[in-house]
Amino acid sequence: MTPSAKKRDSRFKFVTDIIAELKKAVWPTRQEALRLTGMVLIVCLAAGLILGGFDFGFFHLVNWLR
Repeated sequence: MTPSAKKRDSRFKFVTDIIAELKKAVWPTRQEALRLTGMVLIVCLAAGLILGGFDFGFFHLVNWLR
């Protein structure tokens, strides 16, 4: 087997290994995926509001201290 043929085979082996691993994965149901997506959105919104509040507070604190 030539070196280029070995390289080509290893590339295709990599792709087939990926497909095999994806078939082994346990995928969430549609309901689980929607519930978890909602939870992620709520946590992101809460974190954004908290960080935005800190930013707003520190902005006004710095302007007050000037």
